[in-house]
Amino acid sequence: MRARPWSESVDTNGCGTTITTDQRGVTRPQGSACDSGAMEVVRDVGHINNDNFADATVISSLPYTDTQDTTSSTKEAGEPLECTNWLEKSIWYRFTAPSSGAYQIVADTAGSNYDTVLDIFSTPTPASFSTLTRVGCNDDSGPGRQSLLNLTLSGGTTYYIRVSDYASSGGTSVLNVSAVTTTDTTPPTITPTMSGTLGTNGWYTSNVAVSWAVTDEESAVSSQTGCEAVTVSTDTTGTTSTCSATSAGGTNQQSVTIKRDATASTVSLVNGPADGQSYVFGSVPSAPTCTASDATSGLAEACSISGYRPTVGTHTVTASAIDNAGNTNTDSHTYTVQGGTLKGYYQPVDMNGVVNTVKGGSTVPLKFEVFAGSTEVTSTTVVTMSAKQITCTSNAATDDVELVATGGTSLRYDTTGGQFIYNWQTPKKAGTCYAVTATTSDGSTLTALFKLK
Repeated sequence: MRARPWSESVDTNGCGTTITTDQRGVTRPQGSACDSGAMEVVRDVGHINNDNFADATVISSLPYTDTQDTTSSTKEAGEPLECTNWLEKSIWYRFTAPSSGAYQIVADTAGSNYDTVLDIFSTPTPASFSTLTRVGCNDDSGPGRQSLLNLTLSGGTTYYIRVSDYASSGGTSVLNVSAVTTTDTTPPTITPTMSGTLGTNGWYTSNVAVSWAVTDEESAVSSQTGCEAVTVSTDTTGTTSTCSATSAGGTNQQSVTIKRDATASTVSLVNGPADGQSYVFGSVPSAPTCTASDATSGLAEACSISGYRPTVGTHTVTASAIDNAGNTNTDSHTYTVQGGTLKGYYQPVDMNGVVNTVKGGSTVPLKFEVFAGSTEVTSTTVVTMSAKQITCTSNAATDDVELVATGGTSLRYDTTGGQFIYNWQTPKKAGTCYAVTATTSDGSTLTALFKLK
């Protein structure tokens, strides 16, 4: 209460005033010092400090109790309605949950003498009605027609608490806020996350980002060690990161070991056809071998060779290697094999579709030459001879073989004549026909036709 400005209530003799009597007519002063006499008072009901959202009373610690007369409180333009879709009067409080992690509170209006509604909002900064998110609202869960909320808050987050009325003209408002004391029996939960390209056998083949999620639902995490995000960017047989965190429930520790091999094995062809080289058939080098190594994860298996061909055409021979991380590497040579040319058969055998006639059991000398490019081939290993019985053709041109040889069937190279000679001892099967074919290792062929008499 305060004295009206015109009240002659204070004996201020010696204090710079000319008042000689109070409002009852009693002479003042009643002594040598300033004193008080009768006075007229007026009740100040015109202002509530936390009537507006912007003037919310700060709750700095718990437990907390505040009593207000809300008879003259108001609502603001744009202020959100209660969860009951009603709002006539309100007062505001602001509370920031301590530290990090979960923080449980109980807020109620027990002791108030009117029907209250209790709201709790979260909001980013700067705060305004448009940024509020309601996290709790209650009308009548408390004693009588009072409100009660039991909420788990996020540590470090600021919340706004509103006490308002439901279909009443306000009155004595009491707000009680207290922290819920819980016993935390478990340490923080630590969850690692590894982000990178996972190869095989637990090896990564790229940079690996390691991060940690540390949570505790029962108490705040008081300390963390080694839980910063890291990136493993070099090859390693094992780099270990460890995150340790402590709460009221104890200390937990998790470790992860990252194996990184982003480098392919080295692999090389050994001997064999040279890259870009051209060969004539029969002179192609033997298949190559290979060597391989891997500095970090090691080879998953020995290197292998594929694609080698000694036949006519263009070929690519490849050495392949794979390491335990799944990295592959190759070394390849591309080469060409030129085809062979067969010339013949020379006399006494006729060609160009002529059927050579000879007495069954006779030995016929088939003479021919083989060239690989411009080089004459002399090795009998590149030539295969075959005689196959065929169906005789009645209207084909024929010619007798004028010269026969002695002995059995054989193939040789005649260095004097510079040609191959295949002595073919014919079967003793008169009236049958045969095709005799020379086939080189590149697949080239030369065929003559015979009919036995």
